[in-house]
Amino acid sequence: MKGMNGMIHAYTFDGANIVFDVNSNQVHIVDEPSFNLIKDYETMGIDELKSKYCPVYGTAVVEEILEEIAELIDKGLLFSADPLAGGFNLPEREPVVKALCLHLAHDCNLRCRYCFAGQGDFGGERGLMSASVGRKAIDFLLTASGSRRHVEVDFFGGEPLLNRPVMLELVDYGQVKAREAGKEIKFTLTTNTLLFDLDLQRFAGENNLAVVLSIDGRPDVHDRMRPTPAGKGSYARVAERIVQFINSPYCGEHYVRGTFTRHNLDFSEDVRHLAELGCRQISVEPVVAGADTDYALREEDVPTIMLEYDKLTRYILELHRTGNPIDFFHYNVELEEGPCLAKRLTGCSAGIEYLAVAPGGNLYPCHQFVGREDYNLGTVFDDAINKNSAYSFSKAHIYNKSACKNCWAKFNCSGGCHANALAFNGSLFEPYRLGCILARKRLECALYLKAKLYNSYIEE
Repeated sequence: MKGMNGMIHAYTFDGANIVFDVNSNQVHIVDEPSFNLIKDYETMGIDELKSKYCPVYGTAVVEEILEEIAELIDKGLLFSADPLAGGFNLPEREPVVKALCLHLAHDCNLRCRYCFAGQGDFGGERGLMSASVGRKAIDFLLTASGSRRHVEVDFFGGEPLLNRPVMLELVDYGQVKAREAGKEIKFTLTTNTLLFDLDLQRFAGENNLAVVLSIDGRPDVHDRMRPTPAGKGSYARVAERIVQFINSPYCGEHYVRGTFTRHNLDFSEDVRHLAELGCRQISVEPVVAGADTDYALREEDVPTIMLEYDKLTRYILELHRTGNPIDFFHYNVELEEGPCLAKRLTGCSAGIEYLAVAPGGNLYPCHQFVGREDYNLGTVFDDAINKNSAYSFSKAHIYNKSACKNCWAKFNCSGGCHANALAFNGSLFEPYRLGCILARKRLECALYLKAKLYNSYIEE
């Protein structure tokens, strides 16, 4: 009713009328009369609603719908109140670090055109992390994590497998040190797969490493953006490694991750291609690049991208219905037991709980900040990180971003990527606009898919 503070987002996808209650994270699929009354409920009084809709749907129908709306409101499932009444601040305390991204290699055996890391060197000299720096980084994590029991280490680059012996040593070292500290350590490896041979696949399986495998999709799409230093295509070898791994007994937690650019706006076909290779955990994400590149996404591409996400959603739904489902990363949304509220407000926790470590031991808010000395937070040889910088990132949450305050997707998007905000707007507090548009569209698709699959399960 007039003056209500709760926020909803109502939209229609392939004939399904969906109402998303922002603050309670609840999704309702409703019939047309309910959909129209709910949309007007925020701005119209009861008498106005009856005057408008009783001649259309009948008095009995309208009164029943109004009673159901009132019941949902009483239960906190529709037009629910803001859980923090519009304000939030993390306490200014000693940062507790839960995860490190270890840059094992500032070098790469590919020359991906869109690489934010300057094709592996992060704008500096190519080099590898020493075992001593890696061990110190793990020591730092186990101390800086305080009483937190579960900690994480991501092996990153460049291509981290160029530093294979150090990675193997650090997994063993980390497991031993974590046990001694009464903690559990989880390792993740992000690789272009060229060096991910059967021995390493076995090692990943035996040590419970999560693996992110990079491939962009169809052969021509992949080879255009991910060539070798000699300018040759890398698809054939990458695809061979991925298929080998996902069909091996060592395959555990993993994602096959790609990037789409302006050159493949039909990216649902790349998802289809990966699914037909046998990949079941897939992520194909929009490129983030400056307007001076030929592959950067542009405002005029948005309508095409929106339709492509629709197409992808229908394809994924069909795969589920035929018993051959895939898990598409950007469509993962937890409605019942999702991240805690603080996590939903601050997103990835870069610069607070998550830090990146350069080969020499310098600390940065995340991998996309590495090499930017204005964001150097200290080193793994120090006892603590730069508190002032950590506090600045802790303040960059959705209640302090004007573009987020009235956005229906804010609790699922969490304000977007800090690095992208800085790159395009020069501020942690002004989100990357195109990223916001695409995030909202993906959430619409994800909510629709979640609701359809839930209803299908109920009907069985």
